Amino acid sequence: MAPQPEDYMGRPLYAYDLPPQLLGSITLKLDVETSETVPTLESKRPSSPSANETDSTNDASPVGSQSCSMCGLTFSNVLDQRGHLKSDLHNYNLKQKLRGRKPVSETEFEKLVEDLDESLSGSDSDDDDDEEEDSNDTTLTALLKRQAKIADRNASANDDDDNQVKVQNPGRTPLLWFSSPLLPKNHFFAIYRALFTNEQQKTADFAEELRKKQLDPVTIPHPAKDGTLAPIAYKGPHIFLCMIGGGHFAAMVVSLAPRQSRHNAPMNREATVLAHKTFHRYTTRRKQGGSQSANDNAKGAAHSAGSTLRRYNEQALVEDVRELLHDWKALLDTSELMFIRATGITNRRTLYGPYDNQVLRHTDPRMRGFPFNTRRPTQKELMRCFIELTRLKVREIDPASEVKPEKTTPVTSTPSTPKPSKPKLTEAEQSALLHTSQLQAFIRRSKLPALLAYVANNKLSADFAFQPAEAHHHTPYPLHLAASQNAAPMVLGILTRGSGASPLLRNAEGKTPFELAGDRATRDAFRVARAELGESRWDWEAAGVPAAMSRAEAEQRNRREQDEADAKEAERRRAEEERLKKEGPKVPETRHAGGKAGQVLGAPPKTAQERREEEARGLTPEMRLRLDRERRARAAEERLKKMQGK
Repeated sequence: MAPQPEDYMGRPLYAYDLPPQLLGSITLKLDVETSETVPTLESKRPSSPSANETDSTNDASPVGSQSCSMCGLTFSNVLDQRGHLKSDLHNYNLKQKLRGRKPVSETEFEKLVEDLDESLSGSDSDDDDDEEEDSNDTTLTALLKRQAKIADRNASANDDDDNQVKVQNPGRTPLLWFSSPLLPKNHFFAIYRALFTNEQQKTADFAEELRKKQLDPVTIPHPAKDGTLAPIAYKGPHIFLCMIGGGHFAAMVVSLAPRQSRHNAPMNREATVLAHKTFHRYTTRRKQGGSQSANDNAKGAAHSAGSTLRRYNEQALVEDVRELLHDWKALLDTSELMFIRATGITNRRTLYGPYDNQVLRHTDPRMRGFPFNTRRPTQKELMRCFIELTRLKVREIDPASEVKPEKTTPVTSTPSTPKPSKPKLTEAEQSALLHTSQLQAFIRRSKLPALLAYVANNKLSADFAFQPAEAHHHTPYPLHLAASQNAAPMVLGILTRGSGASPLLRNAEGKTPFELAGDRATRDAFRVARAELGESRWDWEAAGVPAAMSRAEAEQRNRREQDEADAKEAERRRAEEERLKKEGPKVPETRHAGGKAGQVLGAPPKTAQERREEEARGLTPEMRLRLDRERRARAAEERLKKMQGK
């Protein structure tokens, strides 16, 4: 008796161990494969009673569209769909749609990003001047800006190349769809195309190729005490999964053969891990983004203890990863497929070199990217990705939802007034918004060299007007923003080194930049600029700037005020010492268990743990984590100083 359709929808299906009846009935559904606008529904599955079930993506998902029709992707849960909406691929396709162009697939987008990495690496001499600018942008922003430059140089050639890329493999979605009479009406199976090799993808009979992938269950012996498996575990087919990014590295080799269950229970789909390893090194700059090497390439090498530690950790991570790949070379050479996620030039060079005894090569036909969104590289995330890759999806596609009937308006009713659509931004307006965000970020973080380089590379005016103007009525220009931030070095640099920033410009409230300065150091910066630029450069009286002051005078006054403050502090300490000699130290009062006030005489000093607990008392969890990170950073700096002293 044939099993009921509910049996296939109520339990997970492993791509390499499918029921024979199901294998004999599936056929490739081409119309579903090429349709990118059909909404898909995630069928509800009851939770598996198996105690070894590890799939976190098969929780009951809300019924609704869990796909992106614009990018041609489907998702197993709402969290992955939300993450895709924030990805660079989705934002890039959205930009393409606004410009009247066709979206690109994930493979084509990765190719565009790889070409972008090659230009950023310094191979193109025309882009060397923009290295610092690109290092401060996201991958999406850098890609769009590079395409805009290419379009300006040769628009016709760019159009031809763009069309050539988009003609390749039209309608290739990440999922292959199969129909079966054993499923309810309008239900289909889906499997990722990436599970098939390049040779298998050239054939049209994917159903037959899926039948060839079936493997017999094997009994895997328990690992030894040192964690190694018996040789039988290494003879079967396996795949390699790897992720690297942000100082995190995770790799795993997983056997594809299903594991035989006990007591004739349904097959246990938990994967057999042949080898796994994770690394983590402190390489990213906290709260500032980017790796230390990217920051060094953009702004020059920093000389702080933290930067030195990050450079050491970057090199140590490269050595650890390459040594691990060399140890796993036998497993990698026999892997059927390799799924790798490596974002950024540094991470790709870590894996693909070139270097001596290189193991991985980006030209390997077995190489694949993950056809869905991934999270931080961990062993748990790799296991989730393996289950997502090798598990069949069941979707319900309602053909009636493709065509919606048009609503007819009765004669007696008044047609509703359509809402006015927002005007599309031009290329110039988008560029102005990008420049505004970059300039404001440099000023708020007091990055004067980066600000001046950005203005020079983009040929911007020193009095660049922030956009949109109505949102920056208080600080419409860089000099206004620097003055309002009380950034004295930024004010002096913008005036004297910023190619003629004017102190005469006024905001919507009629105030000059000097009138927005909130402390004397910032006001002195205007006076020093007046002395260095000369009286004839600007109408300083109209700008509200007082008499000129040389840099030496400003520094002398600062030293005099600092000396006065130091003298007052010394006087206070002498007075306190005289009081202690006469009166003795004050004894803190406390309360005994009975509630009466008393004095603690000869109380022991607090331990380090007690001081830490006292500092953390009353803090929120986020503040405690921040305090703990600062302690670890200080401890690392101290260890590094001791190592350098040796």
